[in-house]
Order: sequence, then C-alpha cells, then structure tokens
Amino acid sequence: MNFTDKNVIVTGGSAGIGLATVKTFIEKGANVLITGRNADNLRTASVNINSPKLKTLASDISKLADIAILEKEVAESGNKIDVLVLNAGIAKQFSIEETTEQVFDDLFNINVKGLFFTLQKLIPHLAEGASVILISSGVSVSGYAQMGAYAATKSAVDAIARTAATELADRKIRVNTVAPGLTDTPMNHQTPEHIKNAIAAAVPLKRIGEAEEIANAIVFLASDEASYISGSYLSVDGGVTIRR
Repeated sequence: MNFTDKNVIVTGGSAGIGLATVKTFIEKGANVLITGRNADNLRTASVNINSPKLKTLASDISKLADIAILEKEVAESGNKIDVLVLNAGIAKQFSIEETTEQVFDDLFNINVKGLFFTLQKLIPHLAEGASVILISSGVSVSGYAQMGAYAATKSAVDAIARTAATELADRKIRVNTVAPGLTDTPMNHQTPEHIKNAIAAAVPLKRIGEAEEIANAIVFLASDEASYISGSYLSVDGGVTIRR
C-alpha cells in the first residue's frame, strides 16, 4: 500500500488508534494533518513522530467554530483531501439510569455532532475518488451494559457512514466504518483491569486489540487495494461480534 504524496486528515490523531493510524500513513509516504483538543498532546505526538510530513492543528470538533478553523486550514493549503479519518471521540461508561444530561450531551456533541459537521464542511475539499473512514465501535451492535449513551452515538456514526457512502458515490468517494473492539489505548486505561480481563476472556482470540491492528485496517480501507469496498462495517475485535 503506497500513499506517497497523498493528503490525509485524521481527527483525534494525537493518541491511541488515531496516533497509530497517523504513524502508519506517514510510514507509507502520506502527508498527514492531525487535529486534537489538547495542544500539549499534539506537540507530544509531533515529537514522537518527528516527520516533516506531519502537521498538527488544535481543533475541538464539538465546536463548530473550531471545525471552521480546520476547513479554513484545508482550503488555504490548496490541497484536496485524499483520505479523511474521522476518529475523534470520547467514551463514558454509565448505566441508562445513571446517565446525566451532561454526560449525554458531551458524548453526542463530540461523537455525533462533531463528526457530522466535520464531514459536512470537508466534503467540498475531498478529492475525486477519496476515501472516508468513520471510527465506530463494536458496542454499537453488542448491547453492553453501562454503555447505552456511548453505544447510541456509535450507532449514529454507523448510520451517517451508510448515508454518506450513498451520497458521495457519484464522486467515486468511498465511505467505510471501522468498529474496534476493546483496544489498548489511553481512552481505555480507565477501564478496571478485571473488566478488561473479563472482556478479553470473551473474545475468541482471547485478548484485547492493539492500536496498530486497528490502524492497519483503517489504512487498508483507505488504500487502492480496497477500491471496490464502500458502505462496509468492518469489525476489528478479535471475533467478539461473531454472534451479534
């Protein structure tokens, strides 16, 4: 898979799956712009990757004004987007009874509203035949306890992806969804070890995933090798959703 001189944007690219994805694209020759809410995390990612092919932009996708800053950055670059990875998101674990309005709004503002309007504003800047990857989660189809609001946001992501795949097909733009299972990332370091062990035991492959494994799936779907794949939902979870 060769991405030499391709222009890639990864939202939420300063840590975890996003960072692993950025590293993989750069290793394959791409120019990558990453966004994130935390400027310190972006600086750390930039030092970590240490490549002239990387640019960073502080942008909180829950704020339409920040999405406008991203769009302006892309427009002024004069470059069309070859690959757009909509990865930015948060997870919060509460039962339906315990979920507050604030928790609900935080999840939907970032995971759904932010993703939707980032896609909307960047559609005019997508190259003919571009690839768009939306990051969902296996919880969107699995019905795990304590994940009701979060799962609802990821179900919305799945629906947005299917609609976008239809609407953008006339420009030969492919839109796909990657749905990771539990992955060893900073987002999941808050999960108690006994819960992670229980989840790993329920996975047919008997372990949780690595960020690099999710990144490989994302990069594959963005590549020419996946040129006839659009509208797909790819579970990357060690087989945990086999029986859904």
